[in-house]
Amino acid sequence: MIDRVRLLRTAANRATLAPVLVRVAVFLSALLSFAFAYPVPLLTGRSLLLLLAVAALPALAPRRAAPTVVVLVAVGGWLLATTGYGEPVVLWRLLGLAGFLYLTHTLAALAAALPYDAVVAPEMVGRWVARALGVLLGSAVLAVLLLFVAGRGGDRPFLAAALAGLAVAVAVAALLARLLRRG
Repeated sequence: MIDRVRLLRTAANRATLAPVLVRVAVFLSALLSFAFAYPVPLLTGRSLLLLLAVAALPALAPRRAAPTVVVLVAVGGWLLATTGYGEPVVLWRLLGLAGFLYLTHTLAALAAALPYDAVVAPEMVGRWVARALGVLLGSAVLAVLLLFVAGRGGDRPFLAAALAGLAVAVAVAALLARLLRRG
């Protein structure tokens, strides 16, 4: 036990700013995903303390299953809010939840690659965040566009959205396969 305390103290003394800020961003994005997922009555008291603890997990242990636990807890909260509490499904809330879950995932991947004492150029973290925000923006625009197209699809709007989503998924898979062969 004393050895673990010494290891934690040594890690805290050697920690640099960039990896700590990335881990704080992981915690905040996980917490914000819970704010979008859960109904307001469950964001108080003991349940809030539990959600704070779960949001801290991927920040403290990004290489483990903690990011997956955050995603599952958030999706469970979304299902509880929409089915158990009867909250309506609104686009802005769904996009916010998906966006913050993606940020939690990608920032946890960055945190897993950065040791606590790494000296990191701010440009590297900036490029990582800019790429993640670009993915979020592109996804949100595509989702809204597909929903618009689905609304004009006549009797089968969800079929049109599903086919358009399938076409996009196939195109992305083909692009990734091509990039993998090139690299």
